[in-house]
Amino acid sequence: QHLTFVAITIAAAGNHVSALSPPGKVAVFGGTGYVGSAVCERLVKKGYEVTGVSRRGANPQPKSDVLGQVNWVQGDATNPSDVNRIVSDADAVVHAVGLLFDVESGLAGLNTIVSGSKSIPDPDKSTYDNITRKTMFSIIEAIEKKAKNPLAVLKSGKAKTPLAFVSCAEAGWPDVALGDVVENKLAPAWLKKYLAAKRAVEGRLSTSSAIRPVIVRPSLIWSWGKLDVLPIIPVFNLASALGVPFVDKTVRVETLADAIVAGIENDLVTGVQRYMDIEELARR
Repeated sequence: QHLTFVAITIAAAGNHVSALSPPGKVAVFGGTGYVGSAVCERLVKKGYEVTGVSRRGANPQPKSDVLGQVNWVQGDATNPSDVNRIVSDADAVVHAVGLLFDVESGLAGLNTIVSGSKSIPDPDKSTYDNITRKTMFSIIEAIEKKAKNPLAVLKSGKAKTPLAFVSCAEAGWPDVALGDVVENKLAPAWLKKYLAAKRAVEGRLSTSSAIRPVIVRPSLIWSWGKLDVLPIIPVFNLASALGVPFVDKTVRVETLADAIVAGIENDLVTGVQRYMDIEELARR
């Protein structure tokens, strides 16, 4: 059953409550990716100690002085031992691991075009279930394990660990008019699997008492350097502006990264953040 959260956001700056602040430690899984690297960059600039985790474990932009300050770690987010080692030392975690077309979609070759990081899927592991559900479940379980450690509880003061998850706007289709129709009648099989993995994670997050989930649900993510999606951006934005319920306004990657950082910093932010919430968070 699809579970959703009510997004809690506080507009007034005077109501800002922060439990996470520099020089706290933040682990970013998928740190070399399109969204993950933008998050790492903002965290470093704010003074956080950042660990970037990816299959490559290398700075995606070697000429960047900012990203050069990230502790780049090679790790497999589906491997519990790797995840436990990294999460055990983190005050907050960001999951930005993902791909649009998995190896079972028949469209995996398109990732080199549509992926912001030009990621090439692993032919043996890169399914939606592995990349999205299993990696996040491993992280959730590692956080829950840490919460049972008396030393970790003493250090954190029993505070819940902020965990940001990059979901997608379409995960909310069951909650909007005509969303079910679009998904059941028009969505291709690969998209249904993609959404099933995202929703499985959202549902699992709702059961954890050790985590403060920040679930961002962007529609298309773009930047001026990502030419493949630029032509379709006005279409999505116009449809959203006209009130088409199952189409959300697009989100710039810079805005999304700012919102993720603001979300994990503020204890009053929890649950699903749609595009309007993402924009509000990014302005803080």
